[in-house]
Amino acid sequence: MFEKVLIANRGEIALRIHRACHEMGIRTVAVHSTADENAMHVRLADETVCIGPPAARDSYLNIPAILSAAAITGADAIHPGVGFLSENANFAEMVEEHGFTYIGPTAEHILLMGNKVSAKRAAKEHGIPVVPGSDAIEDIEVAKAVAERIGYPVLIKAAGGGGGRGMRVARDAQSLVENVPQAQAEAMAFFGNSAVFLERYFDRPRHIEMQILADGQGGVIHVGERDCSLQRKHQKVLEETPSPALNAAERDKLGKVVTDAIRSLGYRSAGTLEFLYQNGEFFFIEMNTRLQVEHPISEEISGIDIVREQIRIAAGLPLGYRQEDFQLTGHAIECRINAEHPETFRPSPGMITSYHAPGGLGVRVDSAIYQGYAVPPHYDSLIAKLIVHGRTRTECLMRVKRALEEFVITGIDTTIPMHRMLIEQPDFINGDYDIHWLERLLGHGT
Repeated sequence: MFEKVLIANRGEIALRIHRACHEMGIRTVAVHSTADENAMHVRLADETVCIGPPAARDSYLNIPAILSAAAITGADAIHPGVGFLSENANFAEMVEEHGFTYIGPTAEHILLMGNKVSAKRAAKEHGIPVVPGSDAIEDIEVAKAVAERIGYPVLIKAAGGGGGRGMRVARDAQSLVENVPQAQAEAMAFFGNSAVFLERYFDRPRHIEMQILADGQGGVIHVGERDCSLQRKHQKVLEETPSPALNAAERDKLGKVVTDAIRSLGYRSAGTLEFLYQNGEFFFIEMNTRLQVEHPISEEISGIDIVREQIRIAAGLPLGYRQEDFQLTGHAIECRINAEHPETFRPSPGMITSYHAPGGLGVRVDSAIYQGYAVPPHYDSLIAKLIVHGRTRTECLMRVKRALEEFVITGIDTTIPMHRMLIEQPDFINGDYDIHWLERLLGHGT
């Protein structure tokens, strides 16, 4: 097992990885920008290295600085966390080339699944149903021909990235001609790759994802599905597991398809396969070859420490579980708490003047903030994750409501009031929602 792990990330996910390492007797190295010198992951790590100024491109995306920090501290391995370099195949390859172990998939699998076009092709080859669509397109006449074949409306998507960037809906040929260049320009600006492709657009789908763990030695399990349909501008807001839209037969069928494909690929580490679900059918859209922000709810219903398993697998150990070794029990919900105005969603960096996290049975808060901490303006606005587990969905909903009532963060705006409003909605209580439901509720969706 590793003696020292460098955590190439920040905030709550860096703290989450630190905790898993310490429970395994592994020392940690925190890297940080000058803006994060007082961050909690920096305070708690065994060693710290400043790797640059506030801008992410000069610090958390600075590969030479991260590798130098690993070298001078004598780290054995590097965990990329979530975001930043976590799906950068070049980074994974360089980590290994410099004599460190990369806690994640191989660079080849990151590259394969990181491009949505090649990921769909690989998924189809391994028996996973995919959304009808195209390969990468550059010519508008080709795009029009493909759209006619798929049928309008179509979704224009960036081939080299996600998070809603480089994504447009075209409902006819005219809007296709207008939106393809815009999507290409945005894709180039955010991902350095202007390639886009087309997919059939679904009006009322659910966003269902399946969490897997694989050791690259034939051991593969799934840890159930998560329903991530509550989204705003393609960004997840609240997740729950199991999905209220699926029955046991659908869950088991999807789990078998996914684990068979992952075993066939020879994949290792944690991963998440994402699907659109509508009218009883699943369509693969992408795979995230990293830890997910919403992984805690899968941990709550399974009892499996996903980060711990990532570390064990990277150390060459076989997966610590077989599918029959555990049962998925109860229901879990995660609320993403952002430093944003709850109505306008305007970012709200600044000093936290008071902080009180909820507690009690079945309540977990993953966060790196504290009273007196200044939320910097340079990074993602996620500051806390409220994770709640109950024996049933009804019990879980009541516990979420109670926990949100207890949650206090002052000095900055947060989305806690929005979540309090959300969980009171009859459609949400009944589990009757889709990926466009939240934007319709907020008054700026279709």
